[in-house]
Amino acid sequence: MASKQAASQQSSPPSKRARRWRRVAAVVCVLLLGYLVFAYLVMPIDWTWYLRRHPSLEDIPGVTLAAHGIPGDPLNVALVGTEDEVKKALLAAQWYPADPLTLRSCLAIAADTVLKRSYDQAPVSSLYLWGRKEDLAFEQPVGDNPRHRHHVRFWRSEKTDRDGRPVWVGAATYDERVGFSHTTGQITHHISPNVDADRDYLVRCLEEAGGLSETCFVDNFHKIREGRNGGGDPWHTDGRLIVGVIVRE
Repeated sequence: MASKQAASQQSSPPSKRARRWRRVAAVVCVLLLGYLVFAYLVMPIDWTWYLRRHPSLEDIPGVTLAAHGIPGDPLNVALVGTEDEVKKALLAAQWYPADPLTLRSCLAIAADTVLKRSYDQAPVSSLYLWGRKEDLAFEQPVGDNPRHRHHVRFWRSEKTDRDGRPVWVGAATYDERVGFSHTTGQITHHISPNVDADRDYLVRCLEEAGGLSETCFVDNFHKIREGRNGGGDPWHTDGRLIVGVIVRE
């Protein structure tokens, strides 16, 4: 008799509370699974598709050109935003617009180099992309010696992002010394070969100043990952282009 009662209790249906907790657990599992799929599969794939079909990231050359078609500095950064937004973000990050390259500005930087005086808006030589020289040039001095500085040149592309804002493609490098060009013999700045370091530094400055809403890397942007610029300086890269989206005004 006792055995029949035990068997009856074992075969009896679960209580309402137990069934409710099972339904709750099932819902939680489904929601958790949905979150994992969305966060770790859907969103990364969606962003990858976005990058692949993003018109601003297609058909961009990998390297700028110096005078006479000599290869210049490699492109390694892109910013999405209006011209005013880009300028304001760089200024907030304490990067300053470079002076036009004139005889007066060249004499000024030469004097400051000899006297070891800071020149926040020292000129940069012109590089070319899509048949024209840079649209914007910004720099950040290092200490009081204009031999050392971070600088970046930007070209406005013809393409825009989904919101209609233009994309500015740039080459960020670090000047580590002044010397004679290996190709022309002219006095010039020599860049650090690690161009990725200044790419990352520029974006870090913008992020710390609150100028970027998001960033991402485009892998394998550079198929050839080393070379020499117009001054004969060697450079190398991990092949990635970093894209920063400027905070909308």
